Amino acid sequence: MIAMRALAVASALSFALAGCVVGPDYVRPDVSVPAAYKSLDAQASKDWKPAEPADAKTRAPWWEIYGDPQLNALEEKVASANQTVAAAAARFRGAQAAVAQSRAAYFPTVTANAAFNQSRASENVLYKSSAGVTLPDYMLNAQITWEPDLWGRISRAVEGGRAEAAASAADLQSAILSMQAELATNYFELRGTVEEERLLAETLQTYQKALALTKDRFAGGIAAESDVAQAEEQLKSTQAQLIDLETTKSRLINAIAILIGEPPSSFTLDVPPLNAGNVPNPGAALDALPPGIPSTLLERRPDIAAAERRVAEANARVGVATAAFFPNLLLAATGGLEATNFSSWLMAPSRFWSLGPQLAFTVLDFGGRAAARDAARAAYDESVADYRQTVLTAFGQVEDNVTALQVLRRALDAQREAVDAAQRALSKVGNRYENGAITYLSVVVTQAIVLNDQRAAVSIERRRMAASVALVKALGGGWTAGELRVSKGD
Repeated sequence: MIAMRALAVASALSFALAGCVVGPDYVRPDVSVPAAYKSLDAQASKDWKPAEPADAKTRAPWWEIYGDPQLNALEEKVASANQTVAAAAARFRGAQAAVAQSRAAYFPTVTANAAFNQSRASENVLYKSSAGVTLPDYMLNAQITWEPDLWGRISRAVEGGRAEAAASAADLQSAILSMQAELATNYFELRGTVEEERLLAETLQTYQKALALTKDRFAGGIAAESDVAQAEEQLKSTQAQLIDLETTKSRLINAIAILIGEPPSSFTLDVPPLNAGNVPNPGAALDALPPGIPSTLLERRPDIAAAERRVAEANARVGVATAAFFPNLLLAATGGLEATNFSSWLMAPSRFWSLGPQLAFTVLDFGGRAAARDAARAAYDESVADYRQTVLTAFGQVEDNVTALQVLRRALDAQREAVDAAQRALSKVGNRYENGAITYLSVVVTQAIVLNDQRAAVSIERRRMAASVALVKALGGGWTAGELRVSKGD
């Protein structure tokens, strides 16, 4: 009882000193933000503020802006089935467990021990009364040890652990977003490949008819044998291009299977072509984007949140390293029962106890603690630089993809006009060839131009979709058009 009272008094004293938390208190680093994006209306972007993480907000299914039910169904599987996401989730759980482990240091450690020993003393000893005597020893004891957090070492460790757990949570969101964006990019790439297959298949039918017509003209003495050879070469070359697309198509389907956690060998996927009559709106990301983009959108990027929270974690580690310069106090109390006779083991006279505070202080370590603190400060400076670089990269990614969407929209309009012009030219060239005014080589060249222009248009459409998905990812992926409208009034 005396031991417990003494321990309680010491504990109260330590609590009074617990307010002395050494090390720097965390302050979020300042970051530079632009007044406006150069690709958008600068006048509408006057309310920028320093980016802060807000990744705890509910994330909406951003892929639904494309209105593709098949994509929606695939995306729903990523968070639960993707193995990269599963690994990130496991790291998050580990970080949470580390926080719980750190918090346990706030509380006393209680250990218990029960033992029985039997020993015989030597007959050749100084004290003849115990010579050759065999004695049993029954012991039951408990020990309480506690290190008060006098200088905030434990508090800083818990603070750092919580920051790292929050960073791991943001990493998990980042992994989910990255896998979802990669899936959407591969999906639209696959649809573009299917559209190329459709174009090549239609072109092959045209070339087969042209070859048959050329053979008839050659048989009638109207066309030269070289015309037939050119038509055959064109047909076979286009067949080879169509066959080659099977590799691309298979690779994309396998990539999608892996992203949703399914074996590629048993996964199949049929998707509609990506063409003017059946295309999602790649500008959905841009159309929903308010001029100037309030910085709250960038606050939703999980990588920014993770980087900022790792700054907080590094700051806390500086406090832990600083606390090493101060003495540690350990309070310990032990009590129990010990006897050499079992019948008297549990009686009051068998009680024993001890109480002993211990104060430990490193007098000389030849600069070891100072070096550890300097290393912690350097790690903090590194994390600040990483955080600022992450923010700068985020702004750059939004800028790049906004520009890409705008430029590719104009490029697609021009390319479609080129396709129309090439098709008109092909019609005229075909008429002239049938009238014998030109050789078949002119037809071959014009047909190749039409096909190349059509495939170029598909390529631009694919790039537009990739830029659209990349813009959504750059904005954090967790927004809706309605949320953006609210942000306009910020």
